[in-house]
Amino acid sequence: MNENIDKIPKTNIFVDFLTAWFYILLYALRGVKFILIDLWVALFNYISWSLDKARHKIVVSDDANSDEMYEKTKISKEKKGRQYNYSKRTLEKYEKMKAELANDLQNAGATRSKVANIYQFTVRNVNGNGKIFTDTMTGFSKLDINSFLVNEGYEVYSIKTSKMINFMYKDSSFLGKKMSVKDLVFWLTQLSTYLKAGITLNEAIKILAMQMKKSKSKQRILQSIGYELSLGESFSNALEKQGSFFPALLINMIKAAEATGTLQETLEDMATYYTEVDNTRKEMKSALTYPAIITIFAITVVTFIIVYVVPQFTKIYDNSGIAITGLTALVIKLSDFLSENLMLVILILVMTMLTLFILYKKLKAFRVPAQIMFMHIPVIKDVIIYKEISIFAKTFASLLRNNVFITESMDILSKITSNEVYKAIMFKTINNIVKGEKISEAFNNHWAVPDVAYYMIVTGESTGQLADMMQKVSDYYQAMHKSIVNQLKSFIEPIMIIFLALMVAMIILAVIVPMFQLYNGIL
Repeated sequence: MNENIDKIPKTNIFVDFLTAWFYILLYALRGVKFILIDLWVALFNYISWSLDKARHKIVVSDDANSDEMYEKTKISKEKKGRQYNYSKRTLEKYEKMKAELANDLQNAGATRSKVANIYQFTVRNVNGNGKIFTDTMTGFSKLDINSFLVNEGYEVYSIKTSKMINFMYKDSSFLGKKMSVKDLVFWLTQLSTYLKAGITLNEAIKILAMQMKKSKSKQRILQSIGYELSLGESFSNALEKQGSFFPALLINMIKAAEATGTLQETLEDMATYYTEVDNTRKEMKSALTYPAIITIFAITVVTFIIVYVVPQFTKIYDNSGIAITGLTALVIKLSDFLSENLMLVILILVMTMLTLFILYKKLKAFRVPAQIMFMHIPVIKDVIIYKEISIFAKTFASLLRNNVFITESMDILSKITSNEVYKAIMFKTINNIVKGEKISEAFNNHWAVPDVAYYMIVTGESTGQLADMMQKVSDYYQAMHKSIVNQLKSFIEPIMIIFLALMVAMIILAVIVPMFQLYNGIL
């Protein structure tokens, strides 16, 4: 037995021992790895799986509830719309008005006028909330207005027009409705985009009308245009029937585009044109805003000092018996007058400014000398002239590129400016064309036309490139206008500050000087 044991190879025992220790060490390392790594990874995966499962349940629940929430919010929004119910007596009154209107439409109401008028109508929104309201609309007859309103689903009770209604709501009044330049640019851009996408003009107008839900008056204007288009009217005529809501320049440009088949391009060009005009207006407004604020602030500060501060010193002077003379006496008298009549002075100033504004708007005999006076004031004259020349040249170039006749172009140009001096130049140009003379003759040796502009017009006329040359004139004077506006802003700022400082210093000096006399008397 022992002999057999002795015969077992020792090398095999040693190998087995090493192998055993190797596996022991290997499994020990695996255990350590499981404790330090695998266990935490498994735990992390289990937690992630649990969270993902819970999130999935929440998402499914949210998806199930989202449709319900959507329906609830939709219903709640619909419930917010108030339904208008009127008494029997009120409805009887409107039915009587409706009968009178029907009788009128069969007689005088069907007569079309040669010019557009403002019509005031009273209707009920039958297909909506049933509200009865009154609004205005431009048209050529009561019958046209009634047909449009009935087509839009309104029950019409009254349509009327008068000189007073035209005065109150037309473009010459304070209540007149015009599309702002910002809205006009948006409208032109959207319309050209829809046409480029292949949408018909009538459908594009309907889409734009739906987008104007927040502005019912604008929505009705666009609906009226769509109504005119559905009756076979041209786009330019449909715009023209809206009175002064759309600019005359745009209407004539569209009229020319309809003849040449370039409506989409013209809409894009006009959007660019009105964007540049709006930028010029904003630059001018920006240049005048700061001086206006400084002026109001200066007037407020000076008035406060004179009305509330100076009287305190006046009491001291009266009690001390100091003889007040010169500038101090003037300031004290002014203070006494304003303290007693401040509201009257403010009322007179407001009424004066309002009267001057109305005279400037309504009376040509007042407007012409005022414009000539402003156009001879240094610096200000350059702002006015550069602006007018820039707009004139830009508009003229657009008209020429769209093949609008010269005589029509000059008539349009005379309407886009409120400056009577340049209107006279436009009318003179039309007369020269009728006589067979050159366009440039009306601009020759005129004080309101810079020499550079005149010679560029002459060059364009002689080379047959008048449209391109007018565009260059516009670009040149637009840059000049922007430069002079920036200079004016930089120039006015320190002047106004110095003026304010001098006014305040003068008033303070006037009330302080007698204090030195009082001090010397005490000594």
